[in-house]
Amino acid sequence: MGWEQGMVLAMLMVIVTCLLTTRIKPAYLFAGAAFVGFQVGMIDLPTLAGNFTNSSLLTLVLLILVSVALEKTRLISWVGRQISQGGQSSVVAKLGLSTAFLSSFTNNTAVVVSLIGAIKRNQRHAPSRLLIPLSYTAILGGTLTLIGTSTNLIINSFVEDAGLPSLGFFAPTSIGLVVLAIGLIIIIPLSYLLPVYDDNSQDDLPYFLEARIVGGSPLAGKTVAENGLRALRRLFLAEVIRNGKKIAPVCPDTRLLAGDTLLFCGDVESVTTLQEINGLHLFGQHHLNGQSMLEVIVSHSAGIRGKTLKSVRFRERFDAVVVAIRRGHERLGGGLGNIELHAGDTLVVVPGKTFNDKKQQLNREFVLVNGLDSSARLDSSKSLSVLAGFMGVIAAALLDILPIINGLAAYLLVLVATGIITFTEIRRRFPVDIVVIVGSALSLAQLMISSGLSDRMGNMLMTAFNGWGIYGALVAVYLLTLILTELVTNNAAAALSFPIAYSLAVSYGADPMPFIMAILFGASASFISPYGYQTNLLVYSVGNYKLIDYLRVGLPISIVYSVVVLALIPQLFPF
Repeated sequence: MGWEQGMVLAMLMVIVTCLLTTRIKPAYLFAGAAFVGFQVGMIDLPTLAGNFTNSSLLTLVLLILVSVALEKTRLISWVGRQISQGGQSSVVAKLGLSTAFLSSFTNNTAVVVSLIGAIKRNQRHAPSRLLIPLSYTAILGGTLTLIGTSTNLIINSFVEDAGLPSLGFFAPTSIGLVVLAIGLIIIIPLSYLLPVYDDNSQDDLPYFLEARIVGGSPLAGKTVAENGLRALRRLFLAEVIRNGKKIAPVCPDTRLLAGDTLLFCGDVESVTTLQEINGLHLFGQHHLNGQSMLEVIVSHSAGIRGKTLKSVRFRERFDAVVVAIRRGHERLGGGLGNIELHAGDTLVVVPGKTFNDKKQQLNREFVLVNGLDSSARLDSSKSLSVLAGFMGVIAAALLDILPIINGLAAYLLVLVATGIITFTEIRRRFPVDIVVIVGSALSLAQLMISSGLSDRMGNMLMTAFNGWGIYGALVAVYLLTLILTELVTNNAAAALSFPIAYSLAVSYGADPMPFIMAILFGASASFISPYGYQTNLLVYSVGNYKLIDYLRVGLPISIVYSVVVLALIPQLFPF
């Protein structure tokens, strides 16, 4: 073994060991390996720089940024309404199909982020019974198209870098559809094995919100119970104000009238919940249209201290609308605009265009200004425009009218120009870690191939599976990728497996496509651990899950998934 092979092998061993035994971010490990390779002269600067501007990587970055606008559309609200109707089996089926469809055309991590809030707010089912199915169906949906998951685009970047033709948009679809159908059939009954961790207590609902029943509202003339306002998750109807008189406590049979002001206790997600209830007008709603929300804390020296929102003309003064107020765990009363502000009060505000221009005033009045991950929903017309624009970009790419990278770049520019996405949101959501991992992993894969290490490792696999033939090598590549995915994350697994798989295909004189598909589906086969795939990690803490929950549901899914994939790949992608 030459010094170059020894150096690359040592880097690989350090990366895998650190991924398994430490909490060092994968981005640091891969970047470190690329840096060492550059410093010892194994890779030159133009090649290194080119890996960070790979077309598939840039497409992935643009997709993640564009998804910020998609998350604000009413499409997420519509999915949320669907999962509030029916029994658990039908809800899991509807959630699974919706999630898989959305995940096939935009990054599946963004889909899960968007739907977590809707699941937490659903009125009928414990979130812990739905969140793991959400993650698993997002994983399955991500295998339907080339852009469904970051891993697919990363693998495509390796394919292009190896001089092979780029994967087609629907290359994995035939296998993906079968896997999705069988996966859903299994997930629905297995969802009943998940625990009921139902966090719906009223002891930790710190925000105070106000909404009004508008004229002609479908809520008017019906009782609180008939309108489902007593069953809202993480949102409690504390009192009703009618003609200046307070009705509290609010009984289930209290009949609501047009003009009633409803006062709720809830969390930050409650702002979106109230926005989605037809016929209910959230305080300041006519100023909400897709902006990111901020959290500000009133300073001890603030001039607004001791005054109400109305008296200080908050909106005109700061170009921002207050949609919720929090004062520790004290339950506030009266209209939102009539609450006397105290030092330490936390306000959730929706900023206008000139809000950030008032820095001196903001610093005087508020101790802290925090960005929240929640955003106000776009109105119906803007939602349709955003969705139509995205589908137009996809259609143009499929019809070879405009490459997807060009279409996404132009679309992102339009979203920024129209104010649907802000530069602040772009900075907050820019996937720095993914860029570093992919660019560095491409460099490491090139070093594995150029040094001959991938050939050497491929020959070792051929020897180990001697007698099993090329199908045995395919199974070995798939299992290697699957194990690495569960242990060291999906993107890292794809980066480590591709050079070996490519060398195996070359050694056998076979078409590399079956091996590429084995990596693509193996890197998405993360069902038995919360750590291997980002969507699993996203729902892990939200659902209050334990590791055994993933194992109980994920193990049978992983086995069936693997059997189906390994049976279909040779049939649809012959050697």
